Amino acid sequence: MEANMKEVKDKNILTDSFGRRHSYLRISLIEKCNLRCSYCMPANGVPFTPNKSLMNPDEIYEISKLFVKNGVDKIRLTGGEPLLRKDFEEIIFKVKTLGTKISLTSNAILIDRHLHYLRKINQLSINVSLDSLCKFKFKEITLRDQFDNTYENILKLIKDRFNLKINVVLIKGFNDNEIIDFIKFSSDHKVMVRFIEFMPFYGNKWDNSRCVSQDQILNLIKSHFGKDSLIEHNNKKNFIAREYSLKNTNSKFGIISTITNPFCDGCNRIRLTANGKIKNCLFSNNEIDILSPMRNGDPYEHLINLIIKNKLHTRAGMDNFKKLNDPNFHSNNRSMIAIGG
Repeated sequence: MEANMKEVKDKNILTDSFGRRHSYLRISLIEKCNLRCSYCMPANGVPFTPNKSLMNPDEIYEISKLFVKNGVDKIRLTGGEPLLRKDFEEIIFKVKTLGTKISLTSNAILIDRHLHYLRKINQLSINVSLDSLCKFKFKEITLRDQFDNTYENILKLIKDRFNLKINVVLIKGFNDNEIIDFIKFSSDHKVMVRFIEFMPFYGNKWDNSRCVSQDQILNLIKSHFGKDSLIEHNNKKNFIAREYSLKNTNSKFGIISTITNPFCDGCNRIRLTANGKIKNCLFSNNEIDILSPMRNGDPYEHLINLIIKNKLHTRAGMDNFKKLNDPNFHSNNRSMIAIGG
């Protein structure tokens, strides 16, 4: 907690000092994953929180209910890999009774085991991580031989007409030569593909030279398909990805340019880690525990207000490349796997 953090009371506990109202809650259900993607999981692993210190289904529901009462209208369940939780179906059932939009982020490996249930959840949005269409590169970045299973389950989701997005973390020299292939995949399967700039987190050996920028992505696409082929769509309120399509194709793609063209002005997201800590920004190492006071029967609504009010405007204060390139600003944050994406 920053030393100068002061408690500020407000009727709307989810509005920060810049007037941004937080209506999108991302809940990590678990820190464990069945892949070991290098941008997410440090090479030497991470110490996992004991199960008894993770939120149980009733606690997830009660905390979610409080957020919904205060204006949250969208909830995303993430991980780690959320489908690794044996009580996943109980959790998503409880959360969906709150009446918000509900979304899931998964690597798709276990999707086929849950399809029968996921089909019953109206208008469920699913984001799937897939960083390569090449089997050997998939194994290289994930350290697991699960490409065929992942790919087949993605096709099942497409066949079942889920609201699906494919997330691709681009790393220069690794998969940036697959951008056009992913655009063609998008067109062939009529599915949204989103390119995500490589971001700095503990243990992922980030440096700016490995980032593929928004401009580089767009210039490559225009060079391949023609400069007049690109259609830019109007950004939705609180957008994460800038969305595009190509003339005379079924392609739909977006760019999440957190590094080179951040979208912090309209940020409406707040994160709840699997062990019940609130993070007001993906890049912030500033957390506040609400699970412990909840278990003790103490009020914690004011703690949510406190951390929201002290949210910085841009990337937890990393508002220029000098700060981004300084490990002191991001090496003491959690690794991505322990945040929840």
